[in-house]
Amino acid sequence: MTRVFTIQTSGAGLYEFTREVADWVRGDGLLTLFIRHTSASLLIQENADPEVQTDLGAFFDRLAPPSDHPAMSYLTHTYEGPDDMPAHIKAALLPVSLSIPVMGGKLALGRWQGIYVFEHRRAPHRREVVAHLSP
Repeated sequence: MTRVFTIQTSGAGLYEFTREVADWVRGDGLLTLFIRHTSASLLIQENADPEVQTDLGAFFDRLAPPSDHPAMSYLTHTYEGPDDMPAHIKAALLPVSLSIPVMGGKLALGRWQGIYVFEHRRAPHRREVVAHLSP
């Protein structure tokens, strides 16, 4: 069973789509999620306190600031904007695929866990996440 989820982003940040995935899964098996982009990531992260998402964004922005920041003057891939190469760096450090067990038609996530697209670009994007549920 395969499906593509389209996640509309409005700029950098975390976008939860747990409910959409939970409504789609059936039976028992292993769910694999894969994002089809090189400047965004997938995360399983806390979904109870929005400060977690804010702090994660702030941390990764400090780790890989825009290419017009003096600390990033060594970057050469800058023609798509100052947020592009840092977005590729973040996507290289974070997962682009996830595996989640499905038991009795339910995602085997912990109580406070949610599934997120982590958008690393400033501009809005339509991100595609391929889902495959294998028995």
